Amino acid sequence: MSEPPSFLDRHAALVFALRTFAAAMLAFSIALLLDMPRPYWAMASVYITSNQFTGATASKAVYRILGTLIGAAATIVLLPNLVNAPELLSLGIALWVGICLYLSLIDGTPRSYVFMLAGYTVALLGFPVVSAPQATFDIVVARVQEITLGIICASVVAKLVLPRSVASAVTAQADAWLAGARRLGADVLTRRGSEQERDRERIRLAAAASEIDQLARHLGFEAASTATIAQGLLYLRQHTLSLLPLLGSIEDRKLALDSHDQAPARIATICARTARWLKAGGRDGQEADALRAAIDEIRPALGADADWTDITIAGVAVRLRNLIDVMQDCQLLREAIADGRNPEQLRLAFTPDSLTVAVSHRDHGPSLLSAAAVALAILACCGFAIATGWPDGIVAPLFAAVVGSILAGADDPLPTFRTFYGLFLVVIAVHGIYLFGVLPRITTLEMLIAALAPAFLLFGWMAARPKTARVGFILAVYISVQLALTETYSADFSSYANSSIALMVGVSLTGVLCGIVRLLGAEWVASRLIRSNWSTLAVVAEGTSRQDRVAIASLMQHRLALLATRIAVVPAEARRDAANLRQLRTALSIDDVRQASLALSRRTTMAIDTFLAHLASACRNHAARRLPDCLMGQLDSTIAFTLRDPAGEPRDAALIGLAGIRTGLFPDAPTYQPLLSGQREMAA
Repeated sequence: MSEPPSFLDRHAALVFALRTFAAAMLAFSIALLLDMPRPYWAMASVYITSNQFTGATASKAVYRILGTLIGAAATIVLLPNLVNAPELLSLGIALWVGICLYLSLIDGTPRSYVFMLAGYTVALLGFPVVSAPQATFDIVVARVQEITLGIICASVVAKLVLPRSVASAVTAQADAWLAGARRLGADVLTRRGSEQERDRERIRLAAAASEIDQLARHLGFEAASTATIAQGLLYLRQHTLSLLPLLGSIEDRKLALDSHDQAPARIATICARTARWLKAGGRDGQEADALRAAIDEIRPALGADADWTDITIAGVAVRLRNLIDVMQDCQLLREAIADGRNPEQLRLAFTPDSLTVAVSHRDHGPSLLSAAAVALAILACCGFAIATGWPDGIVAPLFAAVVGSILAGADDPLPTFRTFYGLFLVVIAVHGIYLFGVLPRITTLEMLIAALAPAFLLFGWMAARPKTARVGFILAVYISVQLALTETYSADFSSYANSSIALMVGVSLTGVLCGIVRLLGAEWVASRLIRSNWSTLAVVAEGTSRQDRVAIASLMQHRLALLATRIAVVPAEARRDAANLRQLRTALSIDDVRQASLALSRRTTMAIDTFLAHLASACRNHAARRLPDCLMGQLDSTIAFTLRDPAGEPRDAALIGLAGIRTGLFPDAPTYQPLLSGQREMAA
């Protein structure tokens, strides 16, 4: 299904740099033509809004306009009413930025840009006009017009000049993800590579899936993206959510069989055949049917005297069949997306009850600390400017708000800010070179565009490359603003020096205060992510979760994606559990057991409910420690109760689910031993 990358894809960064610079110069030229007071804001807005993909640029444009309008309204409310009380004005702006930043961090979707922008727009608009509060409305309206002009130019140029579709990018990334999942599946089935290598690949795939989810959220803003394609991609994503837990479940069950030398040759044969089918792309429908038939033949009947080997082999058989079904569904959906067909017309093995969008993890603690740190930094910079009576000192809280908001997601602020100190020195140096070395020799607009091109094409190219995206973005935006290009040239070294010092004061104070307030760092954030998984498992065991299995899978795999950037600080055992998605697999097994228990005897259902209640309590009370050994004993008793029910599909499903809970929570436990008749009576 994959095709060689096109010219635009191979040179996407260069195309983006050229297109964005053209849009910036168009916005700047129109702003000059319309005699706007600060035309450089139109230029900067282009770089703030632009994205490599048309849909992402359109969504940022919408969100930036909304955020700018909200921030402008807040500025008009705050500034005239509090300008005579600098302390209250500082507090008001700091609180506004902090609250908006908190909402942005909690939201975690592209929509979060509205909240972040609404916050620091007040600082951008408010601090520069404190000396002329009577002109607040006029100045704010002018800034909104300039920013809107830049947004419109960025959007129009992105749509007309070599556009790149979000749908095609999501589809290409989904193809790459599925190829990686097939390779991982083949490695799991053949035990190729080490456990650590397979864990790293699972973590990589979880992180890549999270990136696909974020990009797919822009599909609704792209006219070229039909509802059928968007729906097909959503179906495809819901199917892929089950692949990583399935592979983890198969691996654990195969390991349990191998460790006891009880893995029949037929299991190894089926696994090898399935691995070859996956390596071939999973497209051979006849081989898939043959594999299903072979799997049905090796699946043992689970009688009342079934032992752990029988239950485990049955579990492997069911999961292998599920793996084949999901992979074939993914292939059908991928073909339907390529052909523009409606996915609802496909005959899929798995059809979700509802299309659930990606569910993201939200952690209020770190978000609140990050927002509070930025608010305190703004207050500290305001206090410094007020105490010293330094007129240009008002630039410090402005940059504290903007830079603090942009870097609020960093777990360890101090190292991040140290890196950016050097970057802002580059901003100051480039600003000085242009201000005193280049601009005095410029006499026409064409000469100005030619002079700006080398630097801003480089910044745009850097902004389009993942490794240098943030650096390129900051250089382009901040140098655009710092140059303050207008219709006429004016340069004052004293003003340049003061504003540069104020910039570094603002960035430095923000870095120090963020480092103090957020002292706990990445290890604390990672531990909270791990505890959140246990909390979710407790809710599922209690039966009080309002989320379906797809939403739970999306949520817990998003946490794994968040752990991917912090995996170095996660303890080895917790890292293994997280990478193998043990809590998620247990949650899905619990859901299977609950569904199956509806058709079981009342006594067995009560035993299952009692065990799940104890499991929920253990997950809440032992989230950071080992689960109590007595819980495994109770689980074994529950398995024994279930075995005594009449044979049938519901009982087999419950047994396989209970075995999944056992291998998920107690992977290193001794093999389950059936209870003797006397022990059964005591358990009863």
